[in-house]
Amino acid sequence: MKFGKNMSRIGKQPISVPEKIEVKIGDSQIRIKGPKGELSQTIPDSIKIDFNDSKELIVNPQGNSKKAISIWGLFRTLIFNMIEGVINGFEKKLEIEGVGYRANLEGSKLVLNLGFSHPIEIEAPEGIEFKVEKNVITISGLDKQLVGQISAKIRAYRKPEPYKGKGIRYQGEVIRRKAGKKAVEVE
Repeated sequence: MKFGKNMSRIGKQPISVPEKIEVKIGDSQIRIKGPKGELSQTIPDSIKIDFNDSKELIVNPQGNSKKAISIWGLFRTLIFNMIEGVINGFEKKLEIEGVGYRANLEGSKLVLNLGFSHPIEIEAPEGIEFKVEKNVITISGLDKQLVGQISAKIRAYRKPEPYKGKGIRYQGEVIRRKAGKKAVEVE
């Protein structure tokens, strides 16, 4: 099977860089600085990034290797998300549902009481901020991957169960409910 440069629809699209964003492309790293902060990403040798005069980043694979073609669109998306992150940031919201289940903040630590014999304490990594309002936890930060990873880690402590819906779910997530055991009528 022969690979051509027309393989990735996402990778072919140029990334327009707004005025307030500063881009530095080094040997194997790209740094993007914006109003909310700075992010960097290591770029493999099989990917080449060009910054042209019309303020556009163009991501291209080096050669026709299978690896270069397969990660071409990925790195274009990662760079696009970095630009979006330093401009607007990302956030995920989690809802806690269940009697006695609650969350609160102690400094930068998120403390979850989820029916275990002990509270679960989660330290906020650098660049991540927690907010708690009633039963909604908001995880926000510049790095989309890190925000999603921390959200998934928190949700994994008590996934929503299908009978009563108790647990931690993403805001707007629909949990398919199951009917429990029903009382059988005896004749």
